Parts: sequence; structure tokens; C-alpha cells
Amino acid sequence: MAEQTTPARLTVLAGPTAVGKGTVSADLRARYPNIWLSVSATTRPARPGEVDGVHYLFLKPEEFAAMVAGGEFLEWAVVHGRNSYGTPRQPVAERLAAGQPALLEIDLQGARQVRQTMPEARFVFLAPPSWEELVRRLEGRGTEDAEERERRLVTAQVELAAAAEFDHTIINDDVHRATDELVALMGCGPQPGERLTHTDDTNR
Repeated sequence: MAEQTTPARLTVLAGPTAVGKGTVSADLRARYPNIWLSVSATTRPARPGEVDGVHYLFLKPEEFAAMVAGGEFLEWAVVHGRNSYGTPRQPVAERLAAGQPALLEIDLQGARQVRQTMPEARFVFLAPPSWEELVRRLEGRGTEDAEERERRLVTAQVELAAAAEFDHTIINDDVHRATDELVALMGCGPQPGERLTHTDDTNR
């Protein structure tokens, strides 16, 4: 008789702009390949170094709209009043059904939608060590002009106030440490006190 696979629990990671969600996700992808990381779709242009299908699925607005109309997203939202982001539903469902640990890195609006459709998911808020550090990271990124940075900082103030909606909060003061804490919450890695010590500073 074939062994039945127990469906896994989805973990949702969200937080304010420039807090380092993408950096933590990249660190998780590199050091914990057993965890599947959902690839979001977006209508924004790719940034330098981003690969279609790896970092995001880069879609034309009309392609994104067609997926929305077809009910193909687990969640979707217009972020910062400009670009659309969404999580394709089918890949997530397939991984969870197969029993593979899955992580969904999205914005606050998306996390709220997932809570409505999958309240059994684990919701984790990634927070900066301080507001000043968040501003420093956003300015240091160099991927937005002054107007866009100001818009994102206004949004970030609202997003920070939503931390209480989440099951857990992780302070991103060190990328490796934050990643290890996230993986431990998922039950897929070293528990507190067991993680390896990392000396390199890759914080963003």
C-alpha cells in the first residue's frame, strides 16, 4: 500500500518595503533547498540581476489581468499604487499536497488575502531593527527615485503597524540569523541554540 503524504502547512512571510524579505528568501533558497519558495508574478520591470521564473514571473499587464479573470491567483494586489503582484494558486496547492514545506513571500495586502482563503497558514512578519535602519536600507538600494522612495516610506509606516496581525515577528538584524529563525518556526531547520554561527555580514 502506497504511503500517503500529509499536506504541508504554508508559511507566509510579509513585512514593510526594504525590510529585506527578498534577501532573506534568497538566503533560504541557497541554504535550505528542501523548502519550496513560491515565485510571485508581477507587472513591474525586472531589476538588474533578476531572472524571469526564478525571482518573479514578469508578466505584461494584459497577461496578469487574464490570470486574475481566470481566478488563477491565490492572492493579488496593486502595490504602491503602480504595479500588480500575485501568487499563482496551482503551484502552491501542488507543493502542499505533496507534503513539501512551502514559503510565500508577499506584501501585507497579499498576506491579508491569504489569511481569508487559508487561515490555517503560518503568518510571519519580518521587521527592521529600527525605522532609521529601514530608511537607510531603502535609500541604499538605489532602485527607486526620490518620489518613489517617499511613496514607499509612507506605505512602510502603515505596514509596520500591522505586525500585531501576524503569528510571529522576526527582527531582520542579521540575514542568516533571521533566516534560521524563520526555518526553525517552520520546523525545517535548527532550533534556537542549535544554529551555526555566521560571521559574514550580508544584511541588506
